[in-house]
Amino acid sequence: MSYYVYTIKAAPSQQEILIALLAEYLPFDSFEEKAEGLEAYLAEEVEPGQVEPMLKDLAEQYDFRYSYELLPDKNWNEEWEAAFQPVKVDNFCMIRADFHPADPQVTFDLVINPKMAFGTGHHETTFMMIKMMEDLDFTHKKVLDYGCGTGVLAILASKMGAQEIDAVDIEAPAYENTIENAQINDVFNVRAIHGTLQAVIDEGYDLILANINRNVILESLRPLRKKMKPTSILLISGILKQDEALIREAIQKNGFTLTSRLEKGEWLCMKLLP
Repeated sequence: MSYYVYTIKAAPSQQEILIALLAEYLPFDSFEEKAEGLEAYLAEEVEPGQVEPMLKDLAEQYDFRYSYELLPDKNWNEEWEAAFQPVKVDNFCMIRADFHPADPQVTFDLVINPKMAFGTGHHETTFMMIKMMEDLDFTHKKVLDYGCGTGVLAILASKMGAQEIDAVDIEAPAYENTIENAQINDVFNVRAIHGTLQAVIDEGYDLILANINRNVILESLRPLRKKMKPTSILLISGILKQDEALIREAIQKNGFTLTSRLEKGEWLCMKLLP
């Protein structure tokens, strides 16, 4: 497949916000952060004219310049995997591709072969979710990974002793990648589901992990609460700090209690109780 690459000249302080906005509202497949800005990739089947109006509005709002060109066809998953950087959370957990060396001091070593469809460079959100997971008891627990992407959180939950894990994503490549990565890590109790939250028919989850985005979290708090027990825990991330007030209002409205939060860069992670 061929791709358009958009070169976006933006200040480093704006890059994470722009990635979040472009990923949430426009059909860009992936992003690469550079010293001078971003490179955003758009599949050739999507006409540039489809993204121009919103891109121009964002450029006026955030004061950046951009240009684009059509790149020749190549193995983009291979290119993207080569650019994948490991995520290490202290000595608790390391997420790496199979071509990265293992760290013998890390408790949980996860090998993830990422696919381009959900590579956005948001290591901060994954880091914080894992950081919060470190302090939770997953032993014999029933877990839902909502918006599973590569399946990394579901796989970690299994390694931490979870008995039953459902992992759901609306994107077919994410569903397929979760199955692949579970097998790579010798994890066989993760049930991958392709679809929205409505495709998850089960309930009574002890822990729900939702590393997704603001809009989906806002839409899903009520149905997620119905899938929890009184003693359950919900972790949410993929939230920009600038949206914290909006999220807090929705948390209260839907009957949750915010018990702790983390922030890293421009991103937030929250622990909620029903």
